[in-house]
Parts: sequence; structure tokens; C-alpha cells
Amino acid sequence: MTLFEKPLSVKNTLLICLLPAGISLMALAWIVHGYLLDRMSREFVEDRLRDEVAFLEHQIRKTNGNVNLLNTGDYFQDVFHHAFAIQTPSKTLVLPDSWQSILTPLLDHSESGAIRVQIHNGSKATSDMLAYRKAFLVNEMPIVVIVSEDFGSLKHSQMELHAWTAVVSIVLILMLVAVIWLGINMAMRPVTKLKSALTRLQDGQIKRIEMQAPEEFDPLVKQLNQLLDSLDQRLEKSRDALANLSHSVKTPIAAVRQILEDTDRPMDRELRKQMANRLDVIDTQLEAEMRRSRFAGPQIGKRADPLKQARDLLWMLGRLYPDKSFELSSSLPEGCQWAIEEHDLNEILGNLLDNAGKWSTSFVELSLEQPEGRPHISVTDDGPGVHEEALANLGKRGLRLDEQTPGHGLGLAIVRDIVDRYSGDISFSSNAQAGLQVRVTF
Repeated sequence: MTLFEKPLSVKNTLLICLLPAGISLMALAWIVHGYLLDRMSREFVEDRLRDEVAFLEHQIRKTNGNVNLLNTGDYFQDVFHHAFAIQTPSKTLVLPDSWQSILTPLLDHSESGAIRVQIHNGSKATSDMLAYRKAFLVNEMPIVVIVSEDFGSLKHSQMELHAWTAVVSIVLILMLVAVIWLGINMAMRPVTKLKSALTRLQDGQIKRIEMQAPEEFDPLVKQLNQLLDSLDQRLEKSRDALANLSHSVKTPIAAVRQILEDTDRPMDRELRKQMANRLDVIDTQLEAEMRRSRFAGPQIGKRADPLKQARDLLWMLGRLYPDKSFELSSSLPEGCQWAIEEHDLNEILGNLLDNAGKWSTSFVELSLEQPEGRPHISVTDDGPGVHEEALANLGKRGLRLDEQTPGHGLGLAIVRDIVDRYSGDISFSSNAQAGLQVRVTF
């Protein structure tokens, strides 16, 4: 079961992903801010209390442990704003007196260092204090010093600052929402333009999509335009094929009809042979155009394995022409794929190898290479070859003799049509053994 029955729009998906993420990160930052603020405040107060304990220790050591000689009372409270307690074997001093009940129990505490204490009165905490305790010896006399500060007022200021941080965070979240919304709308603007272009294309207002697309959408626009070009080419090819077929079969059909409608003319053997020849011409033309109609041309996502198809064809032709040798030479790695529709490649290789097999004396070589990433096919035979003046006419469209008489011309027009659809090149030449060499480059 999917999370959403209907796919969300890109805009809603981005909002659903970005907004909770932004709010969560802002909330996490606010929590971390509160923790760090509390920690920094405590460390700051602890440092001050430690310094004041060190100051008191210094004063006590100057008096050799006689706390009566200390300048305490209002002076110490006014300067440091802290309460303190000093305990000697003979005397315990706590100032101010209101802290007597809080600091006296801490004098008997076993550990030195920072101590945080909350004093409760009923169900409500009335005091949150931080104290620093230190025990030391002066002339073999144990002395304990505690300096304390009411942490409540500082914590109140800290909470007020934290609350203002929350307000600022909410404002930033609202600004973040606005920025995300604006960014998404700006980022989706090319999609809106593309949608408008597709609508105008459908209405026939434009023939191709022409727009300045960002790099993420540029391949999509190019592929759409290539698809439109391919559809136009196929339509043109279909129209040409129908026109050629109509022109080619019209005369033979008219001749056969004329013979069949002439009831006074006897149907002798010669006449039957003529009619059979006419029907053979029609059948050949129909077969040729049917084969052309099956050609796909460049197709996105369609690929062929040239080595596998070549080996299959060579195996089949080797049994069709058992007295001739068919060889394959290639530097392509196993599993190499060419961006050619499988049936189209099969037609090219099949026609070239079949022609070479018919006219070769004993040897046919198929070469498959890919120099600079361009697929290259070469078929060479050791047959009689073709005259130089006839090479330029091989595979030309409209030379029906090439498709009716066995030889190098059989199927070459079809091969040329397929190569043209892939914007490739086909060339013919006589090799050193007086045979024919056909080279196809895509």
C-alpha cells in the first residue's frame, strides 16, 4: 500500500519536505540554544564563585586563620553581591544571616567544588542557588569556605532571553516559509513555461518547443524536439513509401487487368508467363516496402548487441553457404551496446552479409569497430566486385533492378534507407582482391 494514492505535485512535495525539515531544525536550534545558554551561565557563575573563594582563602591565609580579622560584612556583600560561609574549628560565620539555613548544611558536605541546590517551600521552588565549596588547611587548622549566589534571578533573565529567542525563531520560520514558497515558485517557472509550450504545440501554434530552459530541463526539451523530428521523418517516409508503391504497382496491375478483361484473347503459355512476371514485380515491390515499413530508426532507450547479432548471422549464413568462409574481426568488448534498434541492425548486417555471401568466391569478412565512439561496420568479400562507374549508383533509391536481381544490389537500397534514418554514412569501394567493400558509419 502506497503512502499516497495519487502522486503529489512537485511543489507540494517540496513544501511537505522542506517546511517540516526547516521547522524541526529551528526547534532543534532553539533547544540547543537553551542548553548552551544554561551551561554558559552556570560556567560563568562558577568561575566567579571560584575566584571569590580564592580571594577569601588568600585573606584567611594573610590573617593566619583568624577570621575575626577579615574585612567581611557589608563590604564583601556590596562588592561581590554574594553570600558566604566560613567554618573554623572555633567559629562558623555566615553572611547574610538569611542564608544561615541554606549554607550551614553545605559546610558539612564531603566534596568540594560547585554545588547546585534548590530549596523548596511546599510545592513551589523558592530558591535556585549555586555554591562553591573549598576546604583547606592554615597552620594545620582545617577551614571550609563557601561562596554562594542566588541563581534564580540569573535564570529568570536567561529564560527571558530564551523566550525572545523563541519569538525570533518563529519570525525566522515565517520568513523561511516565505523564502521557500518564493524559491519553489521561481524554480517551477520553467515547468509552467514548458506546460504552456506543450499546450501551444498541441494547438498547432508552434512546430517545435523553443524556450530557454535550465540545465535540468534542457535534455527534456531536446528529447521532445528530437521525438517530433523523428515523427515528422517517419510520416514523410511513410508518404514516400506509399507514393513509390502506388507508382510501382500501378503499371503492372493495369497490364494484368487489361489482359484479364480481354476475353477475346486466348490465355496461352506465353501470356501466363507475362502475367506471372507482372505479379512477381508487384510482389517484390510489396515485400520491399513492407520491409521498409518495419524499420524503426533511432529510438530512445533502444540498443543492440552487435557482437551477438553478428555471430548469430554468421552462423546462419555459414550453413546457407557451406563452401564459403565467414569471419568476424572486432575489438569491441563483450556486452558492448550500440544505440541502434535491434531489428534495424539485423537488417543492415543481414543484407550486407547475404550480398557478400552470394558474390564472394570463398571468403567474407565482417569488421565491427567503434573509433571515437562511432559505430563502424565493414563487410568485405573476394568476389568479382563492381565497376567504378557503377559504385556511385549502388543502393540508390528507385533502382528497382537492385531489389529484383540477385547480386550486390539486393537490399542495398533498404540498407541505405536505414543508415540515412540514423544520419549515418555508407560507402562502396573495390578492395585489393577485386571484391566489394561496404563501409557503414553511424
